[in-house]
Formats: sequence, C-alpha cells, structure tokens
Amino acid sequence: MAFSIAEILILCLLADWVARRFRLPGLIGMLLVGIVLGPYVTNLLHPALIAVSPDLRLIALIVILLRSGLKLTRATLHKSGGRVTMLACLPAACELAAITLVAPHLLPLSYMEAAILGTVLAAVSPAVVVPAMIKLMDHKRGADKGIPAMIMASASIDDVFVIVAHSIALSLYLGHTKGNPLLQVASIPVSLLTGIALGLLIGVAIYKICDHFNPRATKRVLLLIAAATLLIRLQYLLEGIFPFSGLVGTMAVGFILLEKREEMAHQLSAKLAKVWVFAEIILFSLVGAQVNPRIALQAGLSGILIITVGLIARSTGVAICLIRSNLVCKERLFVMLSYFPKATVQAAIGASPLLAMQAAGLSETPGEIILALAVLSIILTAPIGAIAIQYAAPRCLAPGHPVKNGR
Repeated sequence: MAFSIAEILILCLLADWVARRFRLPGLIGMLLVGIVLGPYVTNLLHPALIAVSPDLRLIALIVILLRSGLKLTRATLHKSGGRVTMLACLPAACELAAITLVAPHLLPLSYMEAAILGTVLAAVSPAVVVPAMIKLMDHKRGADKGIPAMIMASASIDDVFVIVAHSIALSLYLGHTKGNPLLQVASIPVSLLTGIALGLLIGVAIYKICDHFNPRATKRVLLLIAAATLLIRLQYLLEGIFPFSGLVGTMAVGFILLEKREEMAHQLSAKLAKVWVFAEIILFSLVGAQVNPRIALQAGLSGILIITVGLIARSTGVAICLIRSNLVCKERLFVMLSYFPKATVQAAIGASPLLAMQAAGLSETPGEIILALAVLSIILTAPIGAIAIQYAAPRCLAPGHPVKNGR
C-alpha cells in the first residue's frame, strides 16, 4: 500500500502542475490520475488502499470542514444565516424534484426510482467548493458581502439535507421505513442543532485544554482532527437512534475556536492548509478511483440531459434564495456556478441503491442506472464546476476587506 500512495503522490503532483500550466484546477488532474490507476482501468492501486479509501476520504473531508469552520465569523453568519439555511435546502430540493419528474421519461425508471436518483445527484461537493471559497476568502475576494463564507457554509449543510433525503427515499422504495417519513424529515433541523451544540461544547473544551497545557500548534491540530473524527463516529453510532450531524458539528468546532481564540484559530487554519496539500491529493485521487468510465458511458445522452436539467433546476433554486439580497447580477451568477460541482457524496452513496436492491432480491437495473449517472455527474460537473469557479471569481466578485470577527 505504501508504494501505491507514493505513486499517487508523484503522479498527482505532476498532474496538478500540468493542469495549472493549462490554467485548469489541479483537482482535475488528480481525478484523472485516480481514474487511470483505479480498479476499473489499469488496477494499479493496492487492494488494501482501495479498502481503506473511505476512511482516508473521510479524514480529508474533516480537514475541509475544519478549515471551513475556522473561516466562519459570527458577523458573517449573522449577516447571511437565514440565507445559508435556504441555500442549503431549496436548490437541492429543486434539483431533486426536477430529476424525479424528468428521469422516468428518459430512462427505464419509476418515479420512486427517479427520486432515489435525485437524492444521489442533488448534493453539491464540499470537497470542490469549500477549498475554492477558502482561497477566495484568503484573497479577500467577495468578502465585503460575505459571499464565499455564505457558499461555504450552505454547501456543507446541503450534504446533510440530501443524505437524509436519500435515506428516506431508499427506505420507502424497499418498503421498510424506520418510523414515519415525516418524522425523518423533521429530524433534519434537529440533527443540525444537536451537531452545532456538541461541536460548540467540544470547541470550548479544546481551547480550554490548549490554554491550560499550551501544546505546540502541531499537537493542537492533531487534537482538533481527532476530536472531529470522533464526532463523525458518534454520528454513525447514533444513526437510526437519534438525529445528529457530525459534519455540522465539525464546522461548529472551528467556528467557536475562531470566536473565542482568534489567534489560535488562525494558527490552526495555517497548519490545516499544509495538511490539505496531502489530503487534497488523497481525496480526489481516491474519488477518481471510484469512477467506472464504462458505467458512465452507459448513461449516454439521456444521462447528460437529466444532469443538465437538474443543474438548471438547482440554479433556479439558488436564484429564488437570492431574491431581495444585496448581491448584484454577476455575484448571483457566481453563486449559481459554485453550486455545480458534484463528487464527494456521489462517490460515497452512488452504489448504495444497487447494493440495497441486490440484497432485497429486486431488479438491479435501476441501481445500475443510478450508479452510472452518479459517476457521470462526477466526470461532468466536478471539472466544469471547478473551472467555472476559478474563471468566474475574478470577473464576478469584487476585491474587498473581509468582515471582521464580531464579538
């Protein structure tokens, strides 16, 4: 496995350099490396690395969410908190509804199967969006109106909404819902609130420990990553028992550290930025390794049309959320483009409907179609979305001064 990691590092660093030479986001090269080395093309990656890839991708996602929380100020959330909630739910709901209505007319899927497809495709990728927004915040681009912070927070919460919707839709399809579906929908805000509450408590505990023992910055980062990982572990343990979002809790840890110990938060953010250099390579290469190009090609033009309709519906939802905001037209366009990329959630749950249908003894065809479109959505939207964000940012967002931390 060590040799596979070395191969990934060397090839991804080279691919990143080549992509940037062509003024493309480096993650495109990393995704391609993962696809080529993965089990569906050359199969050069060690099986042990493939086996532990979900855990490695989770740690990389934790690093993203921690960096996100360490950039969110109280003033920014106070300024756009309600709009963050709308952006986290309405665009995904619009995309889900559009795919549910359109897919049965283009593919051999029932409306229920199309709804499951919608829950797989409707999530935006924080792995693509959050690092891009952090970079914009570091360069003070769009910071006067808090646009990157608003997108960053809503994109992270969007995943919680979509994953819960996916669980409900799949359970309804298989005929064994755990309780009332309406109660499961109501659990979404509860999971967000409990995640925020516990995240804030853990953040307070971390800065008090650091104040008392004064460990080096590197040890503080290790403590932070370990605590966030345990939050995600708690989410898995409580699944089906009590609504709790470890993803949102992870962001809350970073938020309270910035609120209470700003200097320490900036030090941790700088350290995590260095960790991200390695985590980014691991995340995108292993996401690429999950992609089966043959399955993606099976979706064909119908799949591309469904994904396009979903993106149009998502953009409409974003436009509705921004009604009566202080954003001008080009800034609203940038927010719409920022909601295009898909990768992390699609790679994580794209195959789950197929596995569930196999286990239930049902026809596997709908599951294969859903997996094909999940893969196709990664191939199409991750590069296009990343390029769109990179090129639109300097043209749509004005340079400015970041919002100061309100106390």
